[in-house]
Amino acid sequence: MNPIFVADSFGKSFGRTEVLTAATAWATPGTVTVLFGRNGSGKSTLIKAALGLIRADYGLVKFDGEAYLKPTLSRLARRGLMYLPDRPLLSRRKTLRWHHRLLALQLRKAPDVGALSTMEVESLLDQTESQMSGGEKRRAELSLALARRPLCLIADEPMAGIAPADREMVSAAIRGLAVDGCAVLLTGHDVDDLMTLSDDVVWMVGGTTHWLGSPASARDHFQFRQEYLGPRGYSG
Repeated sequence: MNPIFVADSFGKSFGRTEVLTAATAWATPGTVTVLFGRNGSGKSTLIKAALGLIRADYGLVKFDGEAYLKPTLSRLARRGLMYLPDRPLLSRRKTLRWHHRLLALQLRKAPDVGALSTMEVESLLDQTESQMSGGEKRRAELSLALARRPLCLIADEPMAGIAPADREMVSAAIRGLAVDGCAVLLTGHDVDDLMTLSDDVVWMVGGTTHWLGSPASARDHFQFRQEYLGPRGYSG
């Protein structure tokens, strides 16, 4: 299938430091694509520029058949894109129940009890983000993603700072979204978890991106293995 989301040929400099040079990323329905790269390589910069959270020097976004020279997250969200940033998504002063009720009002349907059950967050409904652990926050955020059923999910560091048991649940939820046809784009450094979850691997280095294919092909890529994974096959 063709990608539903493409961040095409993005460039971005901060002062004299060029961070992105014709960097490209995409998300395809039914597929989990993972964008790897060292800290400071520009992964988050590319995602934020593509979503209009920072201003790019150049680049084009295509989403669901429409092109955007100046994308904004609000416009993309209305079309069916959901973004999980590498910081808390939930309001610190509102409960998870409030978030689900608001989403239900926006979708004009009853709250999705199944999403709460799948992510095992029923007991968190009356808690705020500040009362939750790292893993609970991520599971709560993903319960909203499951309830919303987006066309495309973009998540920055979805496994960071959460326990192994929560990682399994988060991975299963993301895979379930892809199985249902959602296009998923992830970034992160949790190589073992993300390699297992991914269908497609993209490597960012030198300000640009390189498609490496399947996880098996990526692990066999000599330069990626030497410069990112390391001799034992993971980044450490």
